[in-house]
Amino acid sequence: MKKAISEAEVRRLIDGQLRKVGWEVDTATLRYSLGARPKAGHDRIIAEWPTGSQAKSGGYADYAVFLGEKLVGFIEAKAAYKNLPGVLDHQAKDYAKSVRPQDAPHLLGDWRGYRVPFVFAANGRKYLQDLELESGIWFQDLRAPANKPHALRGWFSPQALADRLALDPARGDAALAAMPAPFLTDPDGLNLRPYQLTAIEKAQEALLSGQQRILLAMATGTGKTRTILGLIYKLLTAGRFRRILFLVDRNSLGEQVEDVFNTVRLEDLKPLKDLYSLQNLKHRLLQPETNVHITTVQGMMQRILYCGDEASMPSAGDYDLVIVDEAHRGYINDKERDETEKLYRDELDFQSKYRQVIEYFDAVKIGMTATPAAHTIQIFGKPVFVYKYDEAVVDGWLVDHEAPHLLTTLLARFGIHHHKGETVKQYQAASNTVSEVCLEDELDFEIDDFNRQVITEPFNRAVLEEIAKDIDPEDEHAGKTLIYAVNDRHADMIVDILREIYGARGVDTDAILKITGSIGDSERIKEAIRQFHYERFPSIVVTVDLLTTGIDIPSIDKLVFLRQVKSRILFAQMMGRATRLCPAIGKTHFEIYDAVGVYGALAKQSEMLAVAADPATTFAQLLEGIRTVTDPEALGRLVRQLAAKLQRRKRSMTPELQEDFQALTGKDPAGFAAALGRLAPQEARDLLLPLAQLFARLDSGGFLPPAPVTISDRPDRLLSHVRGYGPGNQKPEDYLHAFAEFVRTNPERLEAINIISSRPKDLTRAELKKLVAALKRKGFTEEQLNGAISRTTNTDMAADIIGLIRSYALGVPLLDKEARIRAGVRKLKQAHAFTKMQQNWIDRFEKSLLNEPIMNLGVLDEVAAFREHGGSARLDRVFDFRLAAILDELNAYLYEADGGAA
Repeated sequence: MKKAISEAEVRRLIDGQLRKVGWEVDTATLRYSLGARPKAGHDRIIAEWPTGSQAKSGGYADYAVFLGEKLVGFIEAKAAYKNLPGVLDHQAKDYAKSVRPQDAPHLLGDWRGYRVPFVFAANGRKYLQDLELESGIWFQDLRAPANKPHALRGWFSPQALADRLALDPARGDAALAAMPAPFLTDPDGLNLRPYQLTAIEKAQEALLSGQQRILLAMATGTGKTRTILGLIYKLLTAGRFRRILFLVDRNSLGEQVEDVFNTVRLEDLKPLKDLYSLQNLKHRLLQPETNVHITTVQGMMQRILYCGDEASMPSAGDYDLVIVDEAHRGYINDKERDETEKLYRDELDFQSKYRQVIEYFDAVKIGMTATPAAHTIQIFGKPVFVYKYDEAVVDGWLVDHEAPHLLTTLLARFGIHHHKGETVKQYQAASNTVSEVCLEDELDFEIDDFNRQVITEPFNRAVLEEIAKDIDPEDEHAGKTLIYAVNDRHADMIVDILREIYGARGVDTDAILKITGSIGDSERIKEAIRQFHYERFPSIVVTVDLLTTGIDIPSIDKLVFLRQVKSRILFAQMMGRATRLCPAIGKTHFEIYDAVGVYGALAKQSEMLAVAADPATTFAQLLEGIRTVTDPEALGRLVRQLAAKLQRRKRSMTPELQEDFQALTGKDPAGFAAALGRLAPQEARDLLLPLAQLFARLDSGGFLPPAPVTISDRPDRLLSHVRGYGPGNQKPEDYLHAFAEFVRTNPERLEAINIISSRPKDLTRAELKKLVAALKRKGFTEEQLNGAISRTTNTDMAADIIGLIRSYALGVPLLDKEARIRAGVRKLKQAHAFTKMQQNWIDRFEKSLLNEPIMNLGVLDEVAAFREHGGSARLDRVFDFRLAAILDELNAYLYEADGGAA
């Protein structure tokens, strides 16, 4: 048991912590009794400051905090076992009320009898959640009764405390609530969409209600960065916050955010950088004048958790708002490694440090993500605003994908089989050598092993030759292609094969490029991404994980999966690379090429999150976590990680080590790992801790060398290239039959189907969204239905969901959406002598219908393009108070061609 440290030792610890963030402090010399006094131009903390309190201490505060000559707080230093909130209540706040009359020149005001604004209590111990009341730095702002005491993870610097003193949240809230924001919808500026405005409103409402953790969940490609830019500008302009930390987890994402902040115009058509001080990734240390600081979570992790004596330690009060981009990224299994990841051991360790960085600052936290994970909600709470991919597709802000291309080869279907006695080539990564080996037993590989445990060039060639038939890398009007590889070696193979295939056709090989973390430093990666985004070449890029998240390249309209994916969050992010609109290439949907069965497995992946720790994590490290963690959920997670690691390592243990393991535990490694999974977390801890020496042996050796990667030259050929419709990857005719059955048997359960069949003009936008979501859950989307019809009839079809439902529910002819709408509008114009103003509004109706197949009074009051011009009330005057009749007539023309009711 560790010896409790004395209060004198606690003060020395606190002295060191305070000096690290810029205070003049020394308990031994800077004491009131030795003549220490406040001094202009010096930020001092003076020990043993006398007050008028009648406390047992004699009325001496352990520390008095001065900004120049102004007394701004008291600090009480106590032994480690003391309850710190109690110290605040019974001593520090007492001193705050008992300032001596002769100290009046040093005071800034009076707050309900408190003569100083801030009080602190500490014992030198770092914050521990399990010992929250006896650790950290307890702090209370006494200026408002609603301010509650809470634990800080670090001290405020003088500048941070001065900033906190100058900040008036109540005044900022009032200004924010009253602030008009026409710049948010300015067509020449932010030009935010309706859902982005709603996201800002919801975040603002949460903030005004006193919420300190706020999460916004918006689908990939729906403009989270522009949304948060609008919110940031409002918050700074209202004076609600003074300094904002914007955290990203990759340099490339930070540069992308900086580009938006530097170019998108706000009020007076000026970008944020011209209105407020913006500090970018190149400047790690915070500058006093900074309003918005963009930096990486890894860089901040290094400064907070690994700060040496000479390094500049961030202050807990440096920022009063922390915004976390891609807030789901509190784990490492879905990202390429870089040099900063030596700072942590495994996924659990990264989650812990990621959270420590976010929690370190005494600030409001706002997280943004497209795919909230469980740990995201633990940190930020449930989302205050959610805008899903399905909604964005229905609203016309994102594109959907067509039925995936499913490619099956001979080897993919039947696997690769090598017989006993056969000679194969094997690659040893450790020595970077290839040798020929005579097999002593059979060797079998299935599709999941391809490009991981077996290098099979023929499989990749067969797939890529087929895909190359559909992709012209020199077509200037086509979109771009992103291919997901297993690893860097696999990416190189794909690039070589594609350059060979296209090179034989005279294509410039610059059209194909690998972009992974291995191609060079951050500047080279940035330039490669820029070329992919803006230049003609490359038009085909191969990546591993570098481009899976956060990269905005709207022209990507083809995704090729040559790797398996186990995480639903990662898969959603990968799909999100192709969902953005791109009018420049006339993008209406995107294509998926799946050669490894990842799309079909998607429904099973929602719960398939990685369990095992990073391979570099030792058993000793996991056992140390199991020994110290008290939270049952965290303990259970560590036990599962250790069991999963043991399952991974069992096959590579030497026979001698396996025998020893069974002798000490009574079970073989597999049986022991399985048994752990059946125990309660505390029982598993009791079983594991006495076995520390055994697990130390597992860490130190006794394992067979890593299995070599087999190089197979088994020939391969394409067996099929089909489109898979719906969740079961059905044939197009079966998919259409299932849709017909669904709409014919569900009109009563889904009222929207009944409305579409009998009176489509009465359908509301909310009902349409609900219906589209219900259809999508069953695997029916507008893109896939049109694709299936085109394949079964050999005609191009682009019907909308209303036309599709009416056709299959009523048996009426199916018409192309654009042709039907233009014909209906043309008939309406021919039937009336509209004024020029009325004709212009009819044209706007037509444009709206092409994006969303509903036009009624409700649409005119909901859609921003009409609502901002007065909605149905104003347009009724434009149409001489005959608007309802005009819209009824338009709807009749829209649906009269199919012969059904309108």
